[in-house]
Amino acid sequence: MLLPNTITVITICFNNLQDVIATCQSVDMQELPPFEHYIIDGSSSAEIKNYLENNVQPVYRKWICEPDNGIYDAINKGIKHATGNILVMLNSGDTFFDAKAIAHAAAAFDNNPSLQWLHSKYKLLRGNQWVIIGKPFEKNKLYRGMRSICHQTMFVKKQLHDQYGLYSTSEKIAADYDFLCRIADEKFIFLESPLINFAPSGISSSGYFLSLAETKKVYERHFGKSILLNLWQIRLKVLFHLLHSPVGNFLYKIKTGLKLENL
Repeated sequence: MLLPNTITVITICFNNLQDVIATCQSVDMQELPPFEHYIIDGSSSAEIKNYLENNVQPVYRKWICEPDNGIYDAINKGIKHATGNILVMLNSGDTFFDAKAIAHAAAAFDNNPSLQWLHSKYKLLRGNQWVIIGKPFEKNKLYRGMRSICHQTMFVKKQLHDQYGLYSTSEKIAADYDFLCRIADEKFIFLESPLINFAPSGISSSGYFLSLAETKKVYERHFGKSILLNLWQIRLKVLFHLLHSPVGNFLYKIKTGLKLENL
């Protein structure tokens, strides 16, 4: 008899109480509550810790408030402490798309016992408008980086971390991409229904060019040199500058009007 799937939500945070509250509210509205919600707080102040300790929290919420060595060290700490067999990284400020998000993910694993991970469409702010994007993962397009796949929509069997290891702490931004490269041959499915609202202030947006550089380094480490990778990164750099030009938002509105936001 198969044991029931148990989902642990891991939220990392640093000096951003209001974002933590928004994420917690999103978790707490789920029709199917998580098995655990671990908050990994590396803040330099006690504001988040005091909030968690002085306000009634659901029984599934746990927290660790102590210094860490960055984003992926904090995530790894959550993975190590998690006791659920499926993990999802919902960073502070990110929220579930609706009240059925966890239930949708859990049902997919229940219906596919051999499934190792899944991901979905997601909602994000791009070109000053909210759009829903996301495509099924394709290993042969890993040269495109995390294009159309959002780390926060990835529900992953914890046993994959036992097999492939934790997140690399040598990358500042692209360790999620590195992990994706490692599990690229594992069985997954893609959900058309969005699971996540992606917070617009993520580090991979503010450090876009660092993200591209790290993605290239990680790809070449796993798969070697690639002309397609170099051409794709040139394309992304051109589009980035175009989108941030005075006409960028106007052009993106045309693109979304033509239903091309997923390209």
